[in-house]
Amino acid sequence: MKLHKASAAAAAALVLSLTATACGGENSDDAGGDGGGKITIGIKFDQPGLGLKKPDGTFAGFDVDVATYVAKELGYDAKDIVWKESPSAERENLISNGDVKFVVASYSINDERKKKVDFAGPYFLAHQDLLVRSDDSSITKAEDLNSKKLCSVTGSTSAQNVKEELAPKADLQEFGGYSECLTGLENKAVDALTTDDSILAGYASQQEHQGKFKLAGLKLSDENYGIGLKKGDTELLTQINDALKKMESDGSWQKAVTANFGPAGYKNEPAPAIS
Repeated sequence: MKLHKASAAAAAALVLSLTATACGGENSDDAGGDGGGKITIGIKFDQPGLGLKKPDGTFAGFDVDVATYVAKELGYDAKDIVWKESPSAERENLISNGDVKFVVASYSINDERKKKVDFAGPYFLAHQDLLVRSDDSSITKAEDLNSKKLCSVTGSTSAQNVKEELAPKADLQEFGGYSECLTGLENKAVDALTTDDSILAGYASQQEHQGKFKLAGLKLSDENYGIGLKKGDTELLTQINDALKKMESDGSWQKAVTANFGPAGYKNEPAPAIS
């Protein structure tokens, strides 16, 4: 009887051990990564030049390049990265819930967001700007929009800022997406599109748009892009900042800027100092 009990106990222990091992394997990417050689990073899937999921399922853009470089410095190859779509309204939730390790998604640092997440960086300084047709010389300053049709996406603060503060007589046209604004701009249904210059440069750099549009070169706001991560993770924050400093110093940062924004003739700001 004693032998039987001992055997049963050993069997039970073996089952528990196997169960724990299986659970560990299934959750190898828990809380954004680290467990099984994978890391989950949040990016945009619909922003050319920054974060774009291509038809073949691969990803491209400046934010993708930055995230890939940082991941490598953290010990992950490109094949170890799991990309997760991070719409603007979901970025804080994805971070706080542990769905991603960090977010690199044209994520402007501001005081309100810093209450919810920590930011590494900044790694890029963008400005609100205007995109106009390449043959249009009538818009050289924001005030010129007073007699023009200004386009942006529904709910955009960028367009509202221009209309309320700089060009109150602008005819604001709001569409569902930037691609609709670009079509309207090309067809002369609208005269200008406004958002961050990095986003505008990304669209203008697409092969089908090259030569059709230009940036006005206005600096209507300062947008410092940071890498969002869970609040209080000071070790990861330091590691990401170190990676960003290395990316700038070894030339990889400027190489990524040129590759993703160059076709638009975008005059980018120098890499910002890491705070």
